Amino acid sequence: MEKKVLAFDYGASSGRAMLGSFDGTKINLKEIHRFDNDPVSVNGTLYWDILRLFYEMKQGILKAKNGGGFDSIGIDTWGVDFGLISAEGTLLENPVHYRDKRTSGMIKEVCKEMDAKELYSISGNQFMEINTIFQLYSLLKKRSHLLQQTDRFLLMPDLFGYLLTGKHCAERSIASTTQLLDPYTKQWNWHLIDTLQLPRRIFAPLVDSGTITGNLSEIICEELGVDPKPVVAVASHDTASAVAATPAEQEDFIFISCGTWSLFGTELKAPVIGESSHKCNLTNEVGYGGTTRFLKNIIGLWMIQETRRQFRREGKDYSYADMEQLAKQSKPFACFVDPDAPEFVPQGNIPRRIREFCKKTGQYQPQTDGEVVRCIYESLAMKYRYAYGQIRECTGKNYSRIHMMGGGTKDNFLCQLTADATGCDVVAGPIEATALGNVAVQLIALGEIDGIEQARKVIKNSFNPVVYFAQPSDEWMKGYEAFLKIVVSK
Repeated sequence: MEKKVLAFDYGASSGRAMLGSFDGTKINLKEIHRFDNDPVSVNGTLYWDILRLFYEMKQGILKAKNGGGFDSIGIDTWGVDFGLISAEGTLLENPVHYRDKRTSGMIKEVCKEMDAKELYSISGNQFMEINTIFQLYSLLKKRSHLLQQTDRFLLMPDLFGYLLTGKHCAERSIASTTQLLDPYTKQWNWHLIDTLQLPRRIFAPLVDSGTITGNLSEIICEELGVDPKPVVAVASHDTASAVAATPAEQEDFIFISCGTWSLFGTELKAPVIGESSHKCNLTNEVGYGGTTRFLKNIIGLWMIQETRRQFRREGKDYSYADMEQLAKQSKPFACFVDPDAPEFVPQGNIPRRIREFCKKTGQYQPQTDGEVVRCIYESLAMKYRYAYGQIRECTGKNYSRIHMMGGGTKDNFLCQLTADATGCDVVAGPIEATALGNVAVQLIALGEIDGIEQARKVIKNSFNPVVYFAQPSDEWMKGYEAFLKIVVSK
């Protein structure tokens, strides 16, 4: 009989409920509910609207129930953010958004407690102010009363799972985004936790990807009129789910999970932690089956999304397709920015910041909307090439193809630019890689698919990827040299 599982995929700007149907050979995905994920600023603090997001989850469950039912639920989200649960089981406050300013300066403060080199050697994580370690340390220093009231801190997918089942757990792939997990043992790093004087009691028991953590609670079942179906802790970091769905035939492959963030990396059997990876600021995170996702976090389509919002504020209602066409019509290699420069992280007027960056670095300042968008696209492609070189340097491996997955694969222009910049053919798809990985891990947990290798074959059999063939040129080489001179070595 056909098996149906319900996948909730929460991104930084929207969420959806996807019903995955498996007939024994292919997976069919159907979007049954979509909703916005808009942060809310209150008195200078930026929050996730967790109650609205949980309400939308319930709507997705109702639609799945009324659409023929489902056999299990899995949840994946972005990393690093969390909710705080009291001993009475209540949520102490809305989860704070990673773009909030509370972590400003926290890397420096944490490194007073532990040298940066030692911190990297025992965590293997890329240093970013948004990381959970710096969020928790900010609470310890500025709002310690909240930690005193906290019984558990739960990362976002684990928090949603708790709201559905009442069970506490920490799934390993999402826990590995905290910079508080030992990359070798895949256990909480108690030495680091104790050094920072974070309370041990708040850390929930760790579980592997694919663990059934509980059933829908009696309260949820009564409210929604559903049976107590199992909730599976899938590879619940959205990138981990996307990598699980990579339709790669070879053992060594490069992936780009391209959405609001671009996660550029490879899947390894063990962490790579040393002087080179520290210098490159590469991260080691956990994948399905205990693999290591060795990768670079790069600000991705956030710049395109926020630029579109700015254009709309100015009365220009461009679609993403319109913006792509404007970029194609503009002169190539006119100017570059570093997508990961701190000025591009907050919400606001990205086109103005791009012009300011170009002025500061002595470059041509884009004048037209198309020139702004082209600058973003080419800068992303160049940053991908830069990360590609770092991955090869640290692993000592060569890669012939790049698997690009997620919403960014809808953008044909970016896919081709990525192939041309890196000199590697780009296999684009599946677009719904994250939801597919979520569905696949649920099916493995239910005994319908025999492991990740079979899951990847099923996914490849279910969706046809598009290949973009690399067309490197002297112009790309010159452009990359300019990018390195102006951006990376600034």
